[in-house]
Amino acid sequence: MKFGPVPTETAVGAVLAHSAALGPGHRLRKGRVLSPEDIAALQAAGITQITVAQLGPDDVSEDTAAARLAEALVPDPAAHHIRITKAFTGRVNLMARGPGVVVLDVAALEAVNAVHPMITLATVPPFQQMADGGMIATIKIISYAVPDAALAEACARARAAIRLAPPVLGSVGLVITDIPGGAGAKGQRAIADRVAAFGLPLTEPRLVPHDIAPLSDALRDSPEDLLLILTGSATSDIEDVAPAAVRAAGGTVDRFGMPVDPGNLLFTARLSDRPVIGLPGCARSPALNGADWVLARTLCGIAVSDRDIAGMGVGGLLKEIPTRPQPRAGKAK
Repeated sequence: MKFGPVPTETAVGAVLAHSAALGPGHRLRKGRVLSPEDIAALQAAGITQITVAQLGPDDVSEDTAAARLAEALVPDPAAHHIRITKAFTGRVNLMARGPGVVVLDVAALEAVNAVHPMITLATVPPFQQMADGGMIATIKIISYAVPDAALAEACARARAAIRLAPPVLGSVGLVITDIPGGAGAKGQRAIADRVAAFGLPLTEPRLVPHDIAPLSDALRDSPEDLLLILTGSATSDIEDVAPAAVRAAGGTVDRFGMPVDPGNLLFTARLSDRPVIGLPGCARSPALNGADWVLARTLCGIAVSDRDIAGMGVGGLLKEIPTRPQPRAGKAK
């Protein structure tokens, strides 16, 4: 591609690089492919030289290039639960079709961005929770055209690297343990709202005493696909009431504790092949915490391993919750 000023009369078929004013209320927008009529209008306005981009035989125009890369990234939009917008000024956006969690092949996407500086792709972070219509990624061809060879290489590296994982679980149950003078069912609405963001209802929560036997009975009797536990007293050890109740009900505890703050006191478990999440006390607040990351993936059928949780620490220092009983930093003396 050639870029620069040329005599106006030679610019038929070139791409206008800068908008040109032809008179009151009449202008040619940048990015326009100039027709003979446009050239005549420019000359009538006394414009004898304009800056244009002239595509060579091996160049691909910006809109075509953006659309081709989008198709390579999302070859089956319906199956990937993504809507691809129409290319405009070298940009295509990838939008979520329904709620879910974004799954990215990070290595492939980094390889795409390494091909040519004019071929760019920006995405939300991996496993970002999305609402219907949210923007997952934007493709932008910075210049007015790119070499076909570079575009072909970027498309080859794209290899269906972006998808939205929708919710796969059908029901969510919540068991709350209560202690005298404790929070009781406080925070139930915040948890229900989290589940509702995925288009799922939260069944009527069960409130039981904060003890192993009643909690294990409630868990054993709960039929939901995913079980959440919110304890009246913080779970401070893997042998504490909630993890012990899961084991007493016949389940297994996979992980206690996570390097995300707020959210340290989360635990994950399984009961009769159903996932169980022991929520930290900060889940009573609607503010983002580590439980949100684990809950979102679990609802969408994405396994959360011990290693996955360990890896959440980088970027896991989240915004402090104002109502926290013990904030990170005490008052200055």
